[in-house]
Amino acid sequence: MKLQLLPILTTLGLCSAFTPTFFTTKHQQQLFRHTELKMAEEIDIVTLDAEERMGKSIESVKKNLSSIRTGRANAAILDRVTADYYGVDTPINQMASISVTSAQQLTVEPYDKSMLQEVERAIMESDLGISPNNDGSVIRINIPQLTEERRKELLKQCKATGEEGKVAVRNVRRDGVDSIKKMEKNSDVGKDESLDGIDEMQKLTDKAVKDIDEIVAGKEKEIMTV
Repeated sequence: MKLQLLPILTTLGLCSAFTPTFFTTKHQQQLFRHTELKMAEEIDIVTLDAEERMGKSIESVKKNLSSIRTGRANAAILDRVTADYYGVDTPINQMASISVTSAQQLTVEPYDKSMLQEVERAIMESDLGISPNNDGSVIRINIPQLTEERRKELLKQCKATGEEGKVAVRNVRRDGVDSIKKMEKNSDVGKDESLDGIDEMQKLTDKAVKDIDEIVAGKEKEIMTV
């Protein structure tokens, strides 16, 4: 570590390249320690940013999986359904009150009654495979039991959603590693700090991928439960 820091400190005028011994005074030792801490802080900034971005990718997977319907009523299945609201493509959960009236039925009540048909059309045209019933006041959705064929389709959808999340996580890792290597190249951090940062980045990636796999497995189990 000291050998790596010497060129940096020499450039900054903090010690001489011809100094026969390293950091012989208390002041020099303090400067060395300060530089070490500065390097560690630079790495921490990169890893903390990566951890936050990976967390967002995990949350995105959770949200997308929650909108995949099972054989039971769940208001979250309508989260990604949008309808035309006066020329603006709007999520129907912002346009209507959605409630679970029974284990097999959802009720959708638009705040603006003139939007009943638009909301109904949006639900029918979605990929949820459900048929809404419009009684002129509210929309009732009966959730049918899943067929074996439909379950297989949903399992594929779950796996695809999980893979998208893992790709996003690995892209974050790549960005973080690139940033750390660039910092090392610019002598902002030493080789030891760089290796430690890359190792931490891999640990964060492994944990995030494992979390996604567990979330997908949970959803798959829910789909396969009759």
